Amino acid sequence: MTVRRTLPQRGRTLIGAWCFADHYGPDDVAVSGGMMVPPHPHTGLQTVSWLFSGEIEHRDSLGTHALVRPGELNLMTGGHGISHSEVSTRRTSVLHGVQLWVALPEEHRDAPRDFRHHVPTPVALDGGEARVFLGTLAGDTSPVPTFSPLLGAEITLDAHADVTLEIDPRFEHGLLVDQGDVRMADTPLRRAELGYLAPGSHTLRLENTGDTPARTVLLGGTPFGEQIVMWWNFIGRSHDDIVRAREEWQNASDRFGSVDGCPADRLMAPPLPNASLTPRGNPPHSHPEGSEKTR
Repeated sequence: MTVRRTLPQRGRTLIGAWCFADHYGPDDVAVSGGMMVPPHPHTGLQTVSWLFSGEIEHRDSLGTHALVRPGELNLMTGGHGISHSEVSTRRTSVLHGVQLWVALPEEHRDAPRDFRHHVPTPVALDGGEARVFLGTLAGDTSPVPTFSPLLGAEITLDAHADVTLEIDPRFEHGLLVDQGDVRMADTPLRRAELGYLAPGSHTLRLENTGDTPARTVLLGGTPFGEQIVMWWNFIGRSHDDIVRAREEWQNASDRFGSVDGCPADRLMAPPLPNASLTPRGNPPHSHPEGSEKTR
């Protein structure tokens, strides 16, 4: 699969509680083989699956068996520990989407396993459309609860559209461009680039500077304020947290449960690095109330 990891990166670990964004495809499954991720663990986070095309079969240790389809939110809470598998279905010809993670705050990072599914209703904009899968935007609010204030929405823009959205000034925002050329505030963004807007703005202006429709994913949240250690599929607060989670997964601990129905064996963890894993947070805002971009 063709995967572009837009978060985390050297200059930024989090946008709100969003701590991970993989942007993948579009891939011809007949060539790439599609997605086959065997059962694997998670701790201290929630996974958000959002597709533009294709279909993925999700199974987890809660006993959930669900399909991920375009325009439909699947949110899984790992908390203390969960395992799941992700396999593209035979009906998929082109696989294209984003895989997102949300870090759980300290008081909730051992939350019990959970799974939510939601199909947001498209909201018409003056020059585009929004699908709000988490939080509130453009007069629509997702019913899916979160452990910290968050926003997640797919926004499409008509050719040469100029759209201004009301946003929460407490939030920082990130805009991932899936297709098209977009200007976020004063920052031009091309495909697969991630724009960042610091807290302080009440509105967000998005312009499609191209002759064809553009598609973006807008992420937001209040600054997380905690440092995290993220390694492989685990989020903790210390090196020891990660070591413990890895050992329990390798030893098939009940902490993660088991996934039924996936044809592949469990995915084992890679070796730990020789050095101690250190917590990471965000740098101080270098552009208060302004925007910037990164790849």
